[in-house]
Amino acid sequence: MGVDAFEIVINVVKLLVIFLMMIQAVPILVWVERRGSAFIQNRFGPNRVGPLGLLQLLADAVKFLFKEEFLPRKAVRFLYYAAPVMALVPGALALAAIPLGPPIEVSAFELFGQRWGPYVFKLQGYDIGVGIVFILGVSSLGAYGLLMAGWGSASKYSLLGALRASAQMISYELALGLSLVGILLVYGTFNFYEIIAQQQGPLSFSWFGREVVGPWWLPNWGVFYNPVGMILFAASTFAEANRLPFDLPEAEGELVAGFHTEYGGFKMLMFYIGEYGHMIVASSLLAIFYFGGYGIPGLPVEVLEAKIAAGTSLGPTGVSVLTSVVSHLALLVKLGLFLWIFIWVRWTLPRFRYDQLMDLGWKSMLPWALANVVVTAVWLLLANSK
Repeated sequence: MGVDAFEIVINVVKLLVIFLMMIQAVPILVWVERRGSAFIQNRFGPNRVGPLGLLQLLADAVKFLFKEEFLPRKAVRFLYYAAPVMALVPGALALAAIPLGPPIEVSAFELFGQRWGPYVFKLQGYDIGVGIVFILGVSSLGAYGLLMAGWGSASKYSLLGALRASAQMISYELALGLSLVGILLVYGTFNFYEIIAQQQGPLSFSWFGREVVGPWWLPNWGVFYNPVGMILFAASTFAEANRLPFDLPEAEGELVAGFHTEYGGFKMLMFYIGEYGHMIVASSLLAIFYFGGYGIPGLPVEVLEAKIAAGTSLGPTGVSVLTSVVSHLALLVKLGLFLWIFIWVRWTLPRFRYDQLMDLGWKSMLPWALANVVVTAVWLLLANSK
C-alpha cells in the first residue's frame, strides 16, 4: 500500500476514485444508450426530465434506491441477496488493475515540518505484474453471480437464464483467452505498461533479421500485428458481457428478463453496474492490447512530456501530472469509441438462437483462435530468423 502515511492515503483514495468512476460512468452510458438507440430507430429517447433528458438519470437513481425491497417466497435468501454483489465485484476488481495513464512522478516536498517523497503513483488501483491473468481470472467469477441469481430466485425463467449464462461463458472464455495468446506472443510480456510502451512510435517490426519502419503517422499498434485476434477478442467480450447479439441469459422475448427476472430496485441496479463494468473492462483491454492504450499516435509519452515541459513553466511534478492527464484523456476517447460500438451493435444486430450461439463459439471462434496462435508463432519465428 505504501511506505509512509501519505502514500498509503493516496493509494486508498485511488481505489475509491476508480470505483466511483465506474459507478458514475453507468448512468452516463445508460443515457448514451437510450439516446443512441432512439437515434438509430428514429425516436426521441429521454427528453422530458432536464435538457436532453439528462436529469432522467437522477430520476432513475431515486427510483432504484427507494423501490420496495422484496424476496420471492421460495427464494434461497443467501444466494438471492449475494448474487448482485457477486455480479458487481468482479468488474470493479478487474477495472482497478488496468492502467489509466502513465505513472505520476512526485518530487520530494516539505509538509507539516516533514520531508515527503519522492513518489511514483501509478494511475491504477493496484499493479499486478501478470495483470491480464488476474483480470481474466476475476472477470470469469461473474458467471457465479448469474448462477446464484438463477438458483436463488426460485424461478424457472431465472434458472434457464443462469444455465444459458454458464454455458455461454464457458464456451466463449476459451476463444477469448486464446485470442489474446497471439498478441501476448508478439509482446512477450504480461505487464500492461510494457505492452503500451512497445506500441509507442511508428509501426516497426523485424523481418528475417531486418528492421522495417513505417511512416511516422502509422502507429505501432497491436491491431496491425494481430487483426484476427482483435476481432475474435472483441466478439468474445460481447458474449462475456451478455450483450446483443449474445444476450441469451436475459432474452426478454423468451425468458422475461432471464437471470434477473425476480430482481428490482437497488439489487437490479447492481446487476446493471456489473454489466457495464465488464463493458468498460473489455473496452480498456481492447485499447491496451490493440490500440496503444493511453498512447497518442505520433506522439510517444516521452515526446509529449518533453513538449509540455518546454511549453509550460511547470515543475517536474506538474509536468508529470499534466502528461498523465492528457494521456488519460486519450485513453478515454478510445474507451468512448469502443463503448459506443457495444451500444451500436446492440441496437443493430438480432439475437442469435441458442444453437447458433454454441456453434459459433465451438465450431468457428475456437478453431480460428487456435489457428491465429499457430500462425502468429510461425510468423514470429520467421521474423526473428536471420
